[in-house]
Amino acid sequence: MKPPTTTDNWNEVKAAAEAALPAPIVEFIAQCRRREHPDSHLISVLHKVQGHFGYLSAEHMDAVAQLLQVPAAKVSGVATFYHFFRLRPRGRYVINVCLGTACYVKGADKLVAKLKDELGIDFGETTSDGMFSLEVSRCLGTCGLAPVVMFNDDVHPRVTPDAIPVLLQQYLDRARKTPNAAP
Repeated sequence: MKPPTTTDNWNEVKAAAEAALPAPIVEFIAQCRRREHPDSHLISVLHKVQGHFGYLSAEHMDAVAQLLQVPAAKVSGVATFYHFFRLRPRGRYVINVCLGTACYVKGADKLVAKLKDELGIDFGETTSDGMFSLEVSRCLGTCGLAPVVMFNDDVHPRVTPDAIPVLLQQYLDRARKTPNAAP
């Protein structure tokens, strides 16, 4: 009788998964595994991974699945279900257009049209150069300054469509001055 062949390559899989994530996250996952119901910590693990990388790649999600010992489909399902998780890198500058009532009444829809035209992207997308991502907010809480556009944490009040190209150029110039700096 022929001896059974083994397909157990856990040590290799574990090493590859650990290499895909930073050591503090690997340790956090190990702590979660020692607790009761380790899979109940999946969302907190994904938050930590996204906090480190800025998004969840397929490699990140697979590493989490392997190290947490939950099905990859569950990890992917959670990551795609919750709006907070991003599956693609964001641009250096995330442009957030407020579409709350005050901003909309004051012309935010025209700002959206101008941004989409200038950038060649839609909401949830990033320019091919990785410089800008376009997102929407239902209210930024700055109704007295409507319409408002944010570039990362910079609030720009009373923006007009004509101001959009100027703002984009300012951020492009800023990026050229400090190419490797954080935004």
